[in-house]
Amino acid sequence: MTLANRNSLKSFSLAPLSAALLASTLAITPVQAQERDEFSVCWSIYAGWMPWAYADVEGVVDKWADEYGISIDVVQVNDYVESINQFTSGNVDGCAMTNMDALTIPAASGVDSTALIINDYSNGNDGIVLKGSDDLADIEGREVNLVQFSVSHYFLARALESVGLTERDIETVNTSDADIVGLFSSSTTEAVAAWNPQLSAIEEMPDANVVYTSAEIPGEILDMMVVNTQTLADNPALGHALVGAWYEVMNLVEADDEQALTIMADAAGTDVEGYRNQLDATYLYTDPAEAIELMESADLLATMERVAEFSFTHGLLGDMAPNAGVVGIETPSGVFGDENNVQLRFDPSFTQAYLDAQ
Repeated sequence: MTLANRNSLKSFSLAPLSAALLASTLAITPVQAQERDEFSVCWSIYAGWMPWAYADVEGVVDKWADEYGISIDVVQVNDYVESINQFTSGNVDGCAMTNMDALTIPAASGVDSTALIINDYSNGNDGIVLKGSDDLADIEGREVNLVQFSVSHYFLARALESVGLTERDIETVNTSDADIVGLFSSSTTEAVAAWNPQLSAIEEMPDANVVYTSAEIPGEILDMMVVNTQTLADNPALGHALVGAWYEVMNLVEADDEQALTIMADAAGTDVEGYRNQLDATYLYTDPAEAIELMESADLLATMERVAEFSFTHGLLGDMAPNAGVVGIETPSGVFGDENNVQLRFDPSFTQAYLDAQ
């Protein structure tokens, strides 16, 4: 399986920025209301985000943007963490990311961020792969390659808990998601934590044993489109256009549209059968009413509290963070953390507006 067939998609890169640098930069930048008509959002390769590839190349985003009198550039970034850096530094207005990474990178850096769309949760799309064993407990004492301090790190910690281990029992090795497939073939690689489509490629390699997947923790790894809160407030057309485009594509996925799935599969570097297998491990919220129900549920707030506790324990909320609630997280069911420092919000109103218009 190749991951290189992306010629029809746009990509660019950005050197990683530290949270401290971002925070200091943002602190001296005045926040002003700004009505605009040109926007950009980015995404990276992941099974649940391939609909953005289709929505871009097939003009779905353009159609919805035109309806609201704006333009939206949809950009693929080849490295996941870089894509979030693009958003955090203000180079793009929205970005596809997980719930944990939205908290620990932009929100913890002082960028007020809104989860506009919860598009899915990983229901097997994230996995831990060992060489030489099909028993998760044998991970003890090994080096584990993963995107360190990303949601893969959270997933790894949850897996270790399930067999009575902690991170002190293994050694993590930071690895870009763009490099992790090739690295698995190295004789020195002992274990990896990865997500699809990379996980599927690794699973096909010799001596690859998937010993734990995110199906064991359903609903905890949420995949979202996150937008800058101030930009969204000043330009609600951006939110309406993105939501409309997303659910138009979801209608095609729900209908198992062969042409649409072929384009998504090609962008993911696989065939339709391979992509369907990835979707089987993805709980897509194709029904907007179900996505709204999740955003409004107390379960979401409980999940985010767990994520915040993990993030605080690993120093991901800043070196000076006094507790897990230093960054306020707002959902319709309540706020976890500092109500005077809310930097991550879950807003179902745009999805509700779309649903009401149907």
